[in-house]
This record gives sequence, structure tokens and C-alpha cells, in this order.
Amino acid sequence: MISKNLSFIIIVFILFLFFLIVYLLKKRKLSTKYALVWFLAIILMLLCVLLPNVMYQFAKFIGFELLSNMLLCFFIAILIFITLALTVMVSNNKKKITLLIQEISIMKKEMENKK
Repeated sequence: MISKNLSFIIIVFILFLFFLIVYLLKKRKLSTKYALVWFLAIILMLLCVLLPNVMYQFAKFIGFELLSNMLLCFFIAILIFITLALTVMVSNNKKKITLLIQEISIMKKEMENKK
């Protein structure tokens, strides 16, 4: 079981993370869809701290020996999802940049031809 001191530290960390995400959303430095993923992680962490027995039984039900193993797998899956989403965004941005370079080159050529 989780000691009271560790529970307190985890709750403080969760609150810090929550306010950091809200701050990043306000400053438009974090996309809403990624904030939702982080909020999901916060909810899971809160459930683990507030309802450790329920989460332990859920982990056993799905086939995990330890709750920590389930959480580790869950957070690795979230990180893989975020990495994949960022890769898609980078690929889309690369296509847009290539298109913009081509359009600018065409416009430069047209400007040179007008002279």
C-alpha cells in the first residue's frame, strides 16, 4: 500500500502537473488534444492514489501482477501515442513547407519574368 507521505507527495505533484497544463493551455503552448491526454494521465494517477485497492483489483483483472506494471504500460502507451501524433504533425508540416517553397519559387520566377 501507499504510505500517507508518498500519497501527499503524489497529490502535490498531480496538482503541479494540472496547473502547469492549464498554464500551457492558456499561453497556447500546448494543444488541446494533448492536454486531454495529460488530463487522462492525471485522472489515472489520482485514482491510483485515492482508490489503490480498486486499481489493484483492476490490474489483477486485466492480468498484471502489480499495479505499477499496469501503470508503466499505460504511460508507455501514452508516450507512444504522443510520439506518433507528433511524427504525423512533423510530416504534415514538412509537406506544407515543401508546398510553400514551391509556391514562393514560382512567384519569384514570375516576378523575374515581369522585369
